Formats: sequence, C-alpha cells, structure tokens
Amino acid sequence: MFSEALLCFGASSTSVDEHDNDADENSDKIYIDSIFPECKDVDECILNAANSIGLKEIPCYEVKMGEQCNWIKKAQESFHPVEVTKGLWIVPEWSTPPDVQATNIILNPGLAFGTGEHATTKLCLLLLQSLIKGGELFLDYGTGSGILGIAAIKFGAAMSVGVDIDPQAIKSAHQNAALNNIGPKKMKLHLVPDRTFPASMNERVDGIVEDLSSHEIRGISETEKYDVVIANILLNPLLQLADHIVSYAKPGAVVGISGILSEQVTSLLGC
Repeated sequence: MFSEALLCFGASSTSVDEHDNDADENSDKIYIDSIFPECKDVDECILNAANSIGLKEIPCYEVKMGEQCNWIKKAQESFHPVEVTKGLWIVPEWSTPPDVQATNIILNPGLAFGTGEHATTKLCLLLLQSLIKGGELFLDYGTGSGILGIAAIKFGAAMSVGVDIDPQAIKSAHQNAALNNIGPKKMKLHLVPDRTFPASMNERVDGIVEDLSSHEIRGISETEKYDVVIANILLNPLLQLADHIVSYAKPGAVVGISGILSEQVTSLLGC
C-alpha cells in the first residue's frame, strides 16, 4: 500500500524487497527503494504518502543522490503501446499506433500518474467505455495524466472536467489533451486546493502553471453536476472525500471509485 502511495505522491518508480538475508530471521521488515525526480521534495512526498494510507508513524528512510541519467529516455523505453481491450489502445507520443482504426489515446504522462498500464487505470477505462453512450458530462476526480478525461471525449462524452491537487498533473493533462486534439471547451482542467492536507496550494504551483492560461485554475462549483464521476485515487482520500465526490453527481448518475486494494475491501464495507 505504501509503495502504491509513493507513486501517487511523486515517486517515479518503487521496488519492494523483504531482504531474506536480514540478520534477524524473524524480522518482518520490508524495504522499499524509490526513485524521485530531483525537483521533488522527498520528505513531503513520504509524509503525504504515509498520511494517505493512515500510517501512524513515518517509516525510517534515507535519501541518496543517484547518478545523473536521462530519465525521460529511460521512461520512454519502458512505456510501450498498451491494448486495454479490443479496439482501445494507449499509445505513447513517440510510438506509432498499432491499429489506426482503433480508439487511440496518445499519451506523454511526464511525472503524472496514469499511463494505462496500471490495473486501476485499465479498470476505470473499461467502466468508462461501458457508461459513455454519447452526450454525457464527465468528471475525473484526480485526473493525473488526463487519460480518463481524454478517453471520455473519445467515447462520445459532450464534455470532460478534470481536477487535481498536483499542478504537474494539470500541466501533463493539458499537454495530453492537446496531443489528442482536444481543446479547453471540450476538456476543462482545474487545479484545486488539497482537502486532505493543510499545505498551501500557492506553495505548490509557483513556476508550474504559468503556461496553463487556456485552462481554468480554480475550484469547481458545487452546483456543477455530472452524469459520470470517477475518482481513481487511494482508499484514505476516498473515505475523507466521499461526500464531496458524490456531491457532483446528478440524480441517477454513476460514481466509480478506484484505487482500493483487494485486502482493503472488507474494512471499506465496514465503514
């Protein structure tokens, strides 16, 4: 769970190791190695990740500066076209679509979550494909790379709205919308205050959203209602924000929530 949370709060990659050669054979320690971009505040990312899954204590950790390398190139080498289902592909910006007749979502995720390879993203895409019949208003609560909002438009939604607390995600979603020839009238993006952490939003946006003038950067109105709402985030934020998420749904709308691990389902049903 913590490894997943680190990815959501800024880690570029994580690997988990139980260290079988630990001196104490009865030790239940688990080691997580994470790689963060140099621009990230690692302490803040770890704190937010721990809070998001309800850890009572911050795990012990150390930060080491790695060797410089072209992380963008390495990421590109590991990100290939993904067939979500027959006729639906997620295609990196630098690749050629394997099936030009399919619904192809062109993506350059950058540092934002949502490449189409993650199980929760695939599940949400399949749900969205089954729900959008044409003309719907769609809200993507925690838009990340913008992949769900772009998919909704390609499936036939009249308008897609994406919100996120991360300015890097809004920037990435804005760029991905452009890659798919979707303008701001069809796909609106909002940078919103973080309702789960007290940090000032202004501290997070300096120097990142200067080029987003064509997309709105504000909270979305409580009076705006949607036919389909999807929140693909994490369990704790989902629990904290449940009423807020549902408040944007029209009567009879469908609300999809994702980011819940199978072992968390029992405790969720008991809430």
